[in-house]
This record gives sequence, structure tokens and C-alpha cells, in this order.
Amino acid sequence: MNKLLLLPLAGTLALAAPARAQAPEKTDAAALAKIKDEGLNRSQVMETAFYLTDVCGPRLAGSEGLARANAYTKKQLTQFGLVNANIEPWGDFGRGWDIDKSYVALTKPYYHAMIGVPKAWTPGTPGALRKAVVYVNAKEEADLAKYQGQLRDKIVLLPVAAPLQPNFEPDAKRLSADELQKLADATAGGLPTAANRPADVPDAARLAARKAQLALRAKLNDLLITEGAAAVLSAGRGTDGTVFTTNGAPYAADAKPVLPELEMSGEDQLRLIRLVEAGIPVEVEMETRTHFQTQDLKGYNVVAEIPGTDKKLKSEVVMLGGHLDSWHAATGATDNAAGCAVMMEAVRILKATGLKPRRTIRIALWGEEEEGLYGSRNYVKNHFADPATMQLKPDHEKLAAYFNLDNGAGKIRGIYAQGNEAVKPIFTAWLAPFAELGATTVTLRNTGSTDHVAFDAVGLPGFQFIQDGLDYFARTHHSNQDTYDRLVADDLKQASVIVASFVYDAAMRDQKLPRKPLPAPTPPRVP
Repeated sequence: MNKLLLLPLAGTLALAAPARAQAPEKTDAAALAKIKDEGLNRSQVMETAFYLTDVCGPRLAGSEGLARANAYTKKQLTQFGLVNANIEPWGDFGRGWDIDKSYVALTKPYYHAMIGVPKAWTPGTPGALRKAVVYVNAKEEADLAKYQGQLRDKIVLLPVAAPLQPNFEPDAKRLSADELQKLADATAGGLPTAANRPADVPDAARLAARKAQLALRAKLNDLLITEGAAAVLSAGRGTDGTVFTTNGAPYAADAKPVLPELEMSGEDQLRLIRLVEAGIPVEVEMETRTHFQTQDLKGYNVVAEIPGTDKKLKSEVVMLGGHLDSWHAATGATDNAAGCAVMMEAVRILKATGLKPRRTIRIALWGEEEEGLYGSRNYVKNHFADPATMQLKPDHEKLAAYFNLDNGAGKIRGIYAQGNEAVKPIFTAWLAPFAELGATTVTLRNTGSTDHVAFDAVGLPGFQFIQDGLDYFARTHHSNQDTYDRLVADDLKQASVIVASFVYDAAMRDQKLPRKPLPAPTPPRVP
């Protein structure tokens, strides 16, 4: 899940069309019983998750791991019985990047292995390095001058943003009854509640500080290259050996050169800093091997379908999806193999039960989400409408709904109606059979930073489910802890059944889901 794009929807974008009087929503109890039986008693969701994580490995945008996952999911969806499976290019992305080797250890004043992860899109070292360490603590551009002449052939150590503190709260939490009630009572619009967003959602002040920090880092990079430094050790966010990873260079094919850089655990980084500041000579041994993929600069989505059976409605489409790409420090289990495995299991359930949806059901597993929702945004632009102009394509009218899953590996507790008041009673009826499984809440609140936003931006009914956060933002999101072992099988089974039911209900109802008014065009922001 990309967390840099979480912005409130304002004005008419957050206002739903007035709800009209509706007949009671019809559901098919027999079909639901089949879905529950298949999904809870013969689930394959954990097997799919195993292949996406342990077998395919990390799935950074444009990487060989993502290419393996694209090939696996296309093949698996075909084996499930879906048709028209395709790895569909959405447009130009940039360089792929993979790690071939990574090692770092303290070697003076004593030996100790350390935790470090290469920053994405950074180069490797020219073989194994064993170098002295110099600490660079520049708080503003003027501070850089004092390091001139001190950095050649050194491993540069950067500061830790904040001291590590004991954590007296559990990492994993489920949404409480009170938190769910507040979501249910919320009016349309606004950001997600604190229960379902990370503590680091940017506000204006923090965005300004971040912009200044990035500008200073760019100046530092220039100095390091000019002065001939050997490599960089920077502190990743996280404690207890957890490292939340980022990129150390752009993925653009013409990106400026940078040094090899490892993002270190806070504990290891702080130990190195204390030793250097005490005047004790410090030496670090490290080797990273990385390589870039420049032959194919395109990004891809994986799509497949269950054809509709109703003569009048089969040209209409119900979509479901999640993003297939991940970060590289682990195998991207909770972000977002879990969501993809659930969506794949949902369509497997529908095929295995023999149910015959009236509308076509299309699954999409998005690429390059982590860099800016690129896979879904460009799919929407290519197939439905460009939000910059709001010129609608013919298929815009044919989309009945899009359902997304990308808030970790917790069970579904409800759904965000995304300010669409007319769908609230529909979703309430669809959720009613799942009260015993803990899913009861429909909120008018918006939520952002997941691929449903691409659909909502052009007036299409796109929705993200409410999930228990578990330890997603505290421990696994973009970190070296995001592995298969963080998945909870019963939660993913529950989610698969609910998604399958929602998709089937949307495919069977007489009308498409109600839509909000079309938004005004939103030209791209000038940087």
C-alpha cells in the first residue's frame, strides 16, 4: 500500500448523490451457503499466499520477482477456470531492480553481524568493502562544508531521526466495537479514522519538513559523489530489528547516480554512532550486489475473467483486485500478497461452486502500486476515463463496481462506502449474513492510498474493505518482517468468503451499483 498519496476528497467529490427509495436488497441464501462452504472448508488461500511470497519472493516494481508473480498468477487464474488471462502492459514505468547479494557487519572494534537492507534502485559495491566509518550529521546545507576532505574512501554513517523508545502497546490490534461504531456513525468524506491509518499520514507541516529533508539529502548525495565516499549507511524507521524500507534513487532510466546504500536497523545504527562519537575507530565490512533491468521499462497488470451468463448483462463488469507488487526487504505478505491471495481465492470459490454470475467478473492484480498507484490509475485511464479531462470511454458505463483489498492481512470488518450514500443500505444487506464472522460495518468515510481511488477519481463505484489492522502499520508494512508467517489463515478465509459474496451479489443484481456524480476534471499537479 502506498501511503504518500492519502489525500482528502473535497467538495462534490465527497458528496454522494441523494439516496433514493429502494426496494429491499435481494440476496441468494443458497448461493451464499455454497460460497461459505467452499471458502471455509476447502480454502486454497494460504497455498496461493505461499506461492506469492515464499516461491515468487520480493516483488518490487519492475523486478524479476514481480515478473515471476505475474506469470504465476496468470497461470493459476487459468487453472482456476478463468478465461482471457493476460499480463497487460499499462504503459512506461522505468527500471527494474533486484538484489543478488547483501551483507554488512561491524569488524572493528570487534566483529558483529548487523541488519541492513539495500535501498531500492541503488547500485552495488565494487566487491567486498572493509572501510573506516565517518559520521555525517548535517542538519542544514551550511553544515555540509565541514565534511569536505573527510569522506574519500569512507563508509558514511547518517543519523537516526529519533531516539528509540520502549513500546508498551501490543503490535497487533483488532478494531474495537467502539471504533467500528464510530465508523458506522461517520458522515461522508474525510480521512480514515486513526484506527485504520498509520501514525505517519502526512499533514502540511510534515510534508514541508519532508520536502526540506529531501532537498538536503540531494545536496548531501552530490557531496558524497564529489568527495569520493565509498558507501552509505542510513537508519531505517523501526525498532526491535525491524527495518521499514524505501528507495534510495529514482527508478527512472535517466536517474542521477548515487552511492551504494544500506538502510540499517535503528539499534545497529545507534551503536555505530555512539562508537564514532566516543572517538573509537570503527570499521565496517559490507558487500551488496544489485542489478538493473532496463530491457523492458513497461509496467504490467494481470487480468482474468469469469464470463457473465445473462444475455443483456454479460457486457457489464464487476471488478475486484489488489496490488501484486511489494517492497524488497521481505516477501510482501501483508502488503499485499494477502489481498491478492484473497481476491484470487474469491474467484476460485465462485468457479468451484458452479455459480453463474449474470455480469462478467474481472480480477485485476495491479503492478507498480507502491510508487503511486500506477497500475490501477493507468488501467482506468486506458479503459474508462482520464481524470485530467473526464472524457469517458465506452466501458465507463459498463463497470458495475470495483472492490479492493489492501489494508494488511486482518479479517474484513465492513466496507468503506466512499461517500456514496446510496450504496450504504445495499452493502448493509450484503453484510448481514456475515455478522457471525465479525463483519457488520458500513461507513460513509473515504479511505485513500489503495487502488480503489483510481476508480473513484473518475466517478466509478470503487470500494476498499475495512480490515483489522493487526500489526500491519506497527510491524510489517514495507518492512523486513513482512513475511508469510504474519498471515492469519482464518482471517484470510473469512475475507475470501465475504469478497466472493460481494462480487457475486454485484454481478447478480438487476442494476449496477449507484454512482456518485461525475467529478470535475483534475489536471495533474505541477511539481
